[in-house]
Amino acid sequence: MDSPLACHVFRKLFSHQTCSQLRFYSPPPFRIAHSWKRHKSSRGRGNEDADPERDSLWQQRSDILPADKSREFAKYPMVTAKELRTQRRRPRKVKMLTRDFIEDSLYNPNYGYFSAQVVIFNPKPFEFKSIRSDSHFHKILGQKYTEFEDKLDETEVNDTRQLWHTPTELFRPYYGEAIARYLVTNYKNTHDPFHDLVIFELGAGNGTLMLNVLDYIRDFHPDVYDRTRFKVIEISSALAAVQKAQLKSSASARGHASHVEIINRSIFTWNTFVGHPCYFLALEVFDNFPHDAIRYDPITEQPHQCTVLIDEDGDFYEFYTKEIDPVADRFLHVRQSACSRPFDHPLRGSRLWRNIKSRLPLATNLTDPEYIPTRLLQFFEILRQCFPMHQLLISDFHNLPNRVKGTNSPVVQTRYQRRVVAVSMPYVNQGYFDILFPTDFQVMQDIYGAITGKQTRVMTQEEFLKMCAILEDTETRNGENPMLSWYKNASVMHTVA
Repeated sequence: MDSPLACHVFRKLFSHQTCSQLRFYSPPPFRIAHSWKRHKSSRGRGNEDADPERDSLWQQRSDILPADKSREFAKYPMVTAKELRTQRRRPRKVKMLTRDFIEDSLYNPNYGYFSAQVVIFNPKPFEFKSIRSDSHFHKILGQKYTEFEDKLDETEVNDTRQLWHTPTELFRPYYGEAIARYLVTNYKNTHDPFHDLVIFELGAGNGTLMLNVLDYIRDFHPDVYDRTRFKVIEISSALAAVQKAQLKSSASARGHASHVEIINRSIFTWNTFVGHPCYFLALEVFDNFPHDAIRYDPITEQPHQCTVLIDEDGDFYEFYTKEIDPVADRFLHVRQSACSRPFDHPLRGSRLWRNIKSRLPLATNLTDPEYIPTRLLQFFEILRQCFPMHQLLISDFHNLPNRVKGTNSPVVQTRYQRRVVAVSMPYVNQGYFDILFPTDFQVMQDIYGAITGKQTRVMTQEEFLKMCAILEDTETRNGENPMLSWYKNASVMHTVA
């Protein structure tokens, strides 16, 4: 169902007011069934209009709509997400790299997912001592989710509301206090009293972590609090406004105003040199960093980079060319030289077996795609150039279920009428779908070290919380601990030298 036809259905569904009248009566969450398209070469044999330039193209095509878009590919202009930021409507009759398509889909100021769709669940703190067990917590969470969304519907009914939660919100203030405890301990061991405690948070959501960290430092380390500065770098204007409102939400929060600066810009446009020691927090941020899609020739192992074509009807087509842009090319070379440990890759395994498979009937002439975190590489380069004395603390998912086909591939999902809809293709109606990737922590660790020269430590999020949190605060009556048992698929990396 998630062919170009399905994208067309979603586009029509989400663009008409009648979608608010639709209802699903089946209570459990549903998933769209996965179905994979065959991929065929777009090179036409015996075509009188054959063009040598077209012979370098490889187009993903659908069995349902087998349109050849090679002429459009040659004619349409190449655009970037930066160029589209002033667009108020989703683009058509253009082409762009995969990373630009994802960035435009998620972060365009006018129709991007994080700009126009997202609501972050922020319930009142849970009283874990009154909760019987982990399963009881799950039940209470479901009830609070319903109550939270019912209250939103009193103001405006929205069938496509994108509501999600983070560990910061579910386990506040205790999760944020664990982060603060790590920061203060590290600061006192390395920089106190010669430098201020300067904290940058990348993508602060509702601002809850910011307040929890500052509350903890003020209440338990007032001497450090006087020298603490908290700076949020937030690309979403909507979320930046929420964060500023948080600072005015109570007398306690207003007291932090002189310690906080909210910078509404993308980290990828940062050009200010910060020469003093600082801490950089990126919690569940890397999963939404744009990636590039690469396929390989199974015989020659030559990479081909994806360009996404959007036609006049708003449908999406993948083209793969041998020309690798400088950012993707640099990532491939840095990874090759920096990674000493084996990593997942479409060309892993027997070259002989790949050769045999390529000669089978209906075999494709390129591997399944690999999604490479090119924006992550650029982020590390910004840290090296502009924040040379930083220490990094990140938390993100090392594994995700229900991913699209490919290596290091994303989960692509939306919510419709309070239910999660996962699809099996990455190119979908811009702004209505979350596109999130798993993080290969071993590869990230090696590349970060190669770019910045700094050493790091990787651990599971559970191990980090056992080291920095007061676990009794989130224990249920039977001794279970949801803060440890949830997010088992998350890991932490922090700078150690």
